Amino acid sequence: MNGKIAETLEIRKVEKDTALAEELIEFVENFSWEEVKEHTLRVLRNWEFAGWDTMFAAIIDGRIVGMASLGKEDYYPLPEIFPWVSSVFVTEEFRGQRISAKLIDFANDYAKTLGFDKTYIPSEHIGLYEKYGYRYVKDIVNYGGGVDRLYVKELD
Repeated sequence: MNGKIAETLEIRKVEKDTALAEELIEFVENFSWEEVKEHTLRVLRNWEFAGWDTMFAAIIDGRIVGMASLGKEDYYPLPEIFPWVSSVFVTEEFRGQRISAKLIDFANDYAKTLGFDKTYIPSEHIGLYEKYGYRYVKDIVNYGGGVDRLYVKELD
Protein backbone atom coordinates (compact mmCIF):
# COMPACT_ATOMS: atom_id res chain seq x y z
CA MET A 1 0.00 0.00 0.00
CA ASN A 2 1.21 3.48 -0.78
CA GLY A 3 2.73 4.91 2.41
CA LYS A 4 0.78 8.15 2.05
CA ILE A 5 -2.51 6.23 1.87
CA ALA A 6 -1.56 4.08 4.86
CA GLU A 7 -0.78 7.17 6.90
CA THR A 8 -3.90 9.13 6.00
CA LEU A 9 -6.58 6.40 5.78
CA GLU A 10 -9.17 6.60 8.52
CA ILE A 11 -12.17 4.29 8.96
CA ARG A 12 -15.07 5.76 10.90
CA LYS A 13 -18.48 4.50 12.01
CA VAL A 14 -21.18 6.73 10.54
CA GLU A 15 -23.69 8.14 13.01
CA LYS A 16 -27.22 9.39 12.26
CA ASP A 17 -27.70 13.11 11.56
CA THR A 18 -24.01 13.93 11.34
CA ALA A 19 -21.88 15.72 8.77
CA LEU A 20 -20.28 12.36 7.97
CA ALA A 21 -23.72 10.86 7.23
CA GLU A 22 -24.41 13.72 4.81
CA GLU A 23 -21.00 13.24 3.19
CA LEU A 24 -21.73 9.52 2.78
CA ILE A 25 -25.03 10.30 1.05
CA GLU A 26 -23.17 12.60 -1.35
CA PHE A 27 -20.52 9.90 -1.89
CA VAL A 28 -23.21 7.33 -2.80
CA GLU A 29 -25.01 9.81 -5.07
CA ASN A 30 -21.81 10.07 -7.11
CA PHE A 31 -20.37 6.56 -7.00
CA SER A 32 -20.32 4.09 -9.90
CA TRP A 33 -22.07 1.10 -8.27
CA GLU A 34 -25.39 1.69 -10.02
CA GLU A 35 -26.96 -1.63 -8.91
CA VAL A 36 -27.10 -0.56 -5.26
CA LYS A 37 -27.18 3.24 -5.50
CA GLU A 38 -30.95 3.76 -5.18
CA HIS A 39 -31.34 1.27 -2.32
CA THR A 40 -28.33 2.59 -0.41
CA LEU A 41 -29.48 6.20 -0.78
CA ARG A 42 -32.95 5.30 0.56
CA VAL A 43 -31.44 3.49 3.55
CA LEU A 44 -29.11 6.39 4.34
CA ARG A 45 -31.61 9.21 3.78
CA ASN A 46 -34.24 7.48 5.95
CA TRP A 47 -31.59 6.08 8.30
CA GLU A 48 -33.08 2.59 8.10
CA PHE A 49 -30.65 1.16 10.63
CA ALA A 50 -31.96 -0.60 13.72
CA GLY A 51 -30.01 -1.43 16.85
CA TRP A 52 -26.38 -2.08 15.99
CA ASP A 53 -26.79 -1.86 12.16
CA THR A 54 -24.42 0.75 10.80
CA MET A 55 -22.29 2.06 7.96
CA PHE A 56 -18.55 2.71 7.93
CA ALA A 57 -16.69 5.24 5.81
CA ALA A 58 -13.10 5.07 4.58
CA ILE A 59 -11.67 8.58 4.55
CA ILE A 60 -8.46 9.88 2.99
CA ASP A 61 -7.49 13.53 3.31
CA GLY A 62 -10.98 14.41 4.57
CA ARG A 63 -12.72 12.73 1.61
CA ILE A 64 -14.79 9.53 1.65
CA VAL A 65 -13.26 7.00 -0.73
CA GLY A 66 -15.06 3.84 0.39
CA MET A 67 -17.77 2.34 2.55
CA ALA A 68 -19.05 -0.85 4.11
CA SER A 69 -21.94 -1.82 6.36
CA LEU A 70 -22.67 -4.24 9.17
CA GLY A 71 -26.27 -5.31 9.56
CA LYS A 72 -28.74 -7.86 10.81
CA GLU A 73 -30.38 -8.15 7.38
CA ASP A 74 -29.27 -8.05 3.79
CA TYR A 75 -30.87 -8.69 0.40
CA TYR A 76 -31.64 -12.31 1.29
CA PRO A 77 -34.62 -14.04 2.98
CA LEU A 78 -32.32 -15.56 5.60
CA PRO A 79 -33.22 -14.04 8.99
CA GLU A 80 -31.24 -16.73 10.84
CA ILE A 81 -27.97 -15.56 9.27
CA PHE A 82 -26.29 -12.42 10.65
CA PRO A 83 -24.39 -10.17 10.99
CA TRP A 84 -23.77 -9.33 7.36
CA VAL A 85 -20.78 -7.32 6.17
CA SER A 86 -22.15 -5.70 3.04
CA SER A 87 -22.06 -2.69 0.74
CA VAL A 88 -18.28 -2.89 0.48
CA PHE A 89 -17.22 -0.33 -2.12
CA VAL A 90 -14.06 1.66 -2.85
CA THR A 91 -13.83 4.30 -5.57
CA GLU A 92 -11.91 3.23 -8.64
CA GLU A 93 -9.15 5.78 -7.99
CA PHE A 94 -8.25 4.11 -4.68
CA ARG A 95 -8.67 0.43 -5.56
CA GLY A 96 -5.75 -1.94 -5.17
CA GLN A 97 -4.59 -0.32 -1.94
CA ARG A 98 -6.27 -2.75 0.51
CA ILE A 99 -8.91 -0.23 1.59
CA SER A 100 -11.64 -2.89 1.22
CA ALA A 101 -9.65 -5.15 3.53
CA LYS A 102 -9.40 -2.37 6.11
CA LEU A 103 -13.15 -1.68 5.88
CA ILE A 104 -13.94 -5.37 6.32
CA ASP A 105 -11.50 -5.66 9.25
CA PHE A 106 -13.07 -2.60 10.88
CA ALA A 107 -16.59 -4.06 10.45
CA ASN A 108 -15.41 -7.37 11.90
CA ASP A 109 -13.74 -5.66 14.86
CA TYR A 110 -16.98 -3.77 15.49
CA ALA A 111 -18.94 -7.06 15.27
CA LYS A 112 -16.60 -8.58 17.88
CA THR A 113 -17.30 -5.69 20.27
CA LEU A 114 -20.99 -6.57 19.91
CA GLY A 115 -20.27 -10.17 20.92
CA PHE A 116 -20.46 -11.82 17.49
CA ASP A 117 -18.05 -14.66 16.70
CA LYS A 118 -18.55 -14.67 12.92
CA THR A 119 -19.70 -12.48 10.05
CA TYR A 120 -21.15 -13.25 6.64
CA ILE A 121 -20.55 -11.70 3.23
CA PRO A 122 -22.71 -12.35 0.18
CA SER A 123 -21.03 -12.04 -3.19
CA GLU A 124 -21.07 -13.22 -6.76
CA HIS A 125 -17.26 -13.21 -6.75
CA ILE A 126 -15.11 -16.30 -6.41
CA GLY A 127 -11.65 -15.91 -4.89
CA LEU A 128 -12.12 -12.37 -3.60
CA TYR A 129 -13.33 -12.71 -0.01
CA GLU A 130 -11.24 -15.80 0.60
CA LYS A 131 -8.30 -13.34 0.62
CA TYR A 132 -9.91 -11.72 3.67
CA GLY A 133 -10.27 -14.96 5.63
CA TYR A 134 -13.79 -15.88 4.51
CA ARG A 135 -14.78 -19.34 3.37
CA TYR A 136 -17.56 -20.33 0.99
CA VAL A 137 -20.61 -21.85 2.71
CA LYS A 138 -23.28 -22.28 0.02
CA ASP A 139 -25.16 -20.59 -2.79
CA ILE A 140 -28.04 -18.36 -1.67
CA VAL A 141 -30.96 -16.79 -3.54
CA ASN A 142 -31.61 -13.08 -3.07
CA TYR A 143 -35.00 -11.34 -3.06
CA GLY A 144 -34.58 -10.57 -6.76
CA GLY A 145 -34.20 -14.26 -7.58
CA GLY A 146 -30.48 -14.04 -8.30
CA VAL A 147 -27.98 -16.52 -6.92
CA ASP A 148 -24.99 -15.35 -4.89
CA ARG A 149 -22.36 -17.08 -2.82
CA LEU A 150 -22.46 -16.94 0.98
CA TYR A 151 -19.13 -16.60 2.78
CA VAL A 152 -18.44 -16.77 6.52
CA LYS A 153 -15.50 -15.69 8.64
CA GLU A 154 -14.86 -16.88 12.17
CA LEU A 155 -13.80 -13.92 14.29
CA ASP A 156 -10.94 -14.56 16.71
